[in-house]
Amino acid sequence: MNNAELQARKVKVIARGQGNSYPVYVERAKNAEIWDVEGKRYIDFGTGIAVCNTGHSHPKVVEAVKAQLDNFSHTCVMVNPYESAVELAEKLTQLAPGASDKKAIFVTTGAEAVENCVKIARAYTGRRGVIAFNGGFHGRTNLTMALTGKISPYKHQFGPFAGDIFHAPYPIELHGISVKDSLKAIANLFKVDIAPCDVAAIIVEPVQGEGGFYLAPPEFLRALRELCDQHGIVLIMDEIQTGFGRTGKMFCCEYAGVEPDLITMAKGIAGGFPLSAVVGKSEIMDAPLPGGLGGTYGGSPVGCAAALAVLDVIADENLVARANQIGAYFNEQLTALQQDYPKLIADVRHQGAMIAIELIEEGDVDRPNTALTQAIIANAAKHGLVLLACGFYGNVIRFLPALTITDEVMAEGLQKFAELFSEQA
Repeated sequence: MNNAELQARKVKVIARGQGNSYPVYVERAKNAEIWDVEGKRYIDFGTGIAVCNTGHSHPKVVEAVKAQLDNFSHTCVMVNPYESAVELAEKLTQLAPGASDKKAIFVTTGAEAVENCVKIARAYTGRRGVIAFNGGFHGRTNLTMALTGKISPYKHQFGPFAGDIFHAPYPIELHGISVKDSLKAIANLFKVDIAPCDVAAIIVEPVQGEGGFYLAPPEFLRALRELCDQHGIVLIMDEIQTGFGRTGKMFCCEYAGVEPDLITMAKGIAGGFPLSAVVGKSEIMDAPLPGGLGGTYGGSPVGCAAALAVLDVIADENLVARANQIGAYFNEQLTALQQDYPKLIADVRHQGAMIAIELIEEGDVDRPNTALTQAIIANAAKHGLVLLACGFYGNVIRFLPALTITDEVMAEGLQKFAELFSEQA
């Protein structure tokens, strides 16, 4: 069975809303490389959208999962729990930024983690409102779509959405939005739409993921912390895409020296197995009553076993530091490409191994080059690459290599990308 035949079968039975970027069907994957059903090799610069930070099929993760399956696959952590869930909660509460006592819950997806943060914040404060940011992405469920600050494709056709959600501009220097502008917009919300005493939470990504890999300035995150402290608002840090070493810290908010009240964790947490978590200050986490939080598959024993192995790999292989090495190399190579195409590449940015280039037309940052971005993504497979786009206007190419990628594969992949870019430019 080849890729074209499988794609034809897929189109007949899977709804078009769950589309796929590439008509490339994976047969096997190892570390930063994928092989399709036709035997073609690809260098993976997406890692399942920042999921396989420890690479595809890391031997220690595979071994841990197999050992767990020999014992049992599921009992439900809310019925008959198991030591691995307790141990993972112990480790995550220790790793989370800040000195406060912390507790955790486990669910299955990033969107579930976000929804549970909102539930916890509302239970703790007795308030209703949540402030999110333009360009933010928090999930595809009804509540998380309301939080997400981008219409197409995430919100179009799917309303009405949950109420009491408000949006403010995210600070992006490249596009003329300052920290002062963002904070002023929040102050305006407090005057026009919702009093601060009615706001349960502010949720923010320290680096916007789907929004374009824009980095929140540290002073912005510190200002949000001060604002939340002033008004008794819960500060939620959405670290779903930025967590587990991706940005050169275990969690990205550490750069700002900010302790969130609640943190969402998913994606890189378990090396490709479905698992997510909320970790936060104990007093806040304990606000919901017993039974108010959870889910059938939340804290899967297989997922917990994988996550414990992932944490060991991150520590043993020094992957947090490795993320910074990867980011520096990508930055060097992509900046050289920018010098060759200054009117097409507006910006090269990275925080650790969370890397992006923003494409424009004729050197004008107000003219997003969506067509070039789409052409590069569409032709990436021909060059043996897996690439992802993002951004408010779909004009950003993001790079999320495995933190275990070898220097040789990384260099090869960037050379392929340079050739691809030159071909399409």
